[in-house]
Amino acid sequence: MSEDFQEVVFGGGLTVRVSREVAAAAEPVLAQLVQDGVPAKLAAKDNTLWGPAAEAEAAVRLGWVDTFQRSRALLPQLAELGAELGDLDHVVLAGMGGSSLAPEVISLTLGKRLTVLDTTDPGQVAAALRDRLDRTVVVVSSKSGGTVETDSHRRAYLQAFLDSGLSPAEAGRHFVIVTDPGSPLEATAREMGAFVLLADSDVGGRYSALTAFGMVPTALAGVDVAELLDQAEEFAGTLTGDVDNPAFLLGAVMGAAARNGRDKLALVDDGSGITGLGDWAEQLIAESTGKQGLGILPVVVETPISAGATGSDVLTATIGGALGVGAVPGSGVVPHVSVNGALGAQFLCWEAATAVAGRVLGIDPFDQPNVTESKQNTNKILDEGLPAATPSFTEGAVTGYGDASSLEDALRALLGAAGEHGYIAVMAYLDRFADADTAKLRELLAAASGRPVTFGWGPRFLHSTGQYHKGGPQSGAFLQITGEVADDLAVPGKPYTFGQLQAAQAAGDRQALAGRDRPLLHLHLTDRAKGIAQLLDAAARLQPHKER
Repeated sequence: MSEDFQEVVFGGGLTVRVSREVAAAAEPVLAQLVQDGVPAKLAAKDNTLWGPAAEAEAAVRLGWVDTFQRSRALLPQLAELGAELGDLDHVVLAGMGGSSLAPEVISLTLGKRLTVLDTTDPGQVAAALRDRLDRTVVVVSSKSGGTVETDSHRRAYLQAFLDSGLSPAEAGRHFVIVTDPGSPLEATAREMGAFVLLADSDVGGRYSALTAFGMVPTALAGVDVAELLDQAEEFAGTLTGDVDNPAFLLGAVMGAAARNGRDKLALVDDGSGITGLGDWAEQLIAESTGKQGLGILPVVVETPISAGATGSDVLTATIGGALGVGAVPGSGVVPHVSVNGALGAQFLCWEAATAVAGRVLGIDPFDQPNVTESKQNTNKILDEGLPAATPSFTEGAVTGYGDASSLEDALRALLGAAGEHGYIAVMAYLDRFADADTAKLRELLAAASGRPVTFGWGPRFLHSTGQYHKGGPQSGAFLQITGEVADDLAVPGKPYTFGQLQAAQAAGDRQALAGRDRPLLHLHLTDRAKGIAQLLDAAARLQPHKER
């Protein structure tokens, strides 16, 4: 092992290793947490750990500590449900944020097919509706039961089943509803004749990986979810320790690093067996810590050698199944932290670490006070129509709204607006499959600016980093990308289409950011394919950042 690293090996199927630099910075924080008895209190679900203002919220949000035990009651129900569904083997998950990100990681990592529908893009929704409809079971997941995206998906699929010739009763048996007890969606599900599985109400959405929200869609897709619960249970035995406690160490390191200026967390898949965990952890950490002008900004990096994995204000963490800390083979990247172990253990470790980091930062890791702002703006725009806006330039298939007169100048100005300690957020209200090349912007802009750059598909990111954008440090520069809709799709029973909903969500988020006087560049693609190619070409021409 490298002399630059202090190895910390734990039981519970998971290993955390940290660099000597960040371990030294975290020592006083660790000592204080031990003195305050935090590990044992967290394991005992003590709701006083985050201060008086957070007590009421924490009292009903700590079920994730041992939800893996209660989730075992789902196993016989899932076996029966799978048998009853018979040849309905195309599983579509309609969910947002915590309801979709954990199942996507589970299915990708364990090699099972799951169609995740977490968009309002009409092209992406229409493509899902055309795919094996006769063999489709739709898992509609919403903790509150009132999520506009998932309700729209439910309406679209129900109409599609009816249009295919099914009776209302037959169509209802193509739905599995996962929600909290007593939610509006539970009542709707009963009316539809859908299968209903109720989730653990004492677990918030972003901490719900090991609840029905994570278990139901993946079990139906063929995952042995009991194995995930076994992994979490094995790891849970480490949560009470002052020393042999990986989550405690990870949380202290994250919190101490943020307090000392490393408030961006680069999440790097080390390629050793777990796929996409960074996207799940991004939502967990950003939404939990980004408030009161504070927070840890997760930056999901494509590979260990991608731009944005390092920096003076970046804590670099590799996540995987087998590799330890040290240079990731073939990359030259030497991370500050390495978290390696089984997926079920990873979920519980990062949840506990995020809660500990919240304690270190002095914030409530269970609320999301700014998430509703963009939603409220969206509803108002749906009622009143899109606000008028005058473009500042039109260049090929790209129309820009801002101060610059050309695409390249607009991008250059945006990168400069991030400043020395800021970040850039790319927010793409597009089809994340048909328009997938848009994601290449993240690395190009990171290389050009030398600053951390995040990438999010809208409206998916509104249930993730959207909280950090509004509630965290006001140091972001924002690039929003929207696209022309070629073929719109009605939302059955509503006075708007998916395209109108998507446009209203983008406009509502622009309003929320503009209200904070943050740098914002809005680019609209009149032809998506051509516009994306133009964007990538312009970004590639920007002068690469050079360290001084």
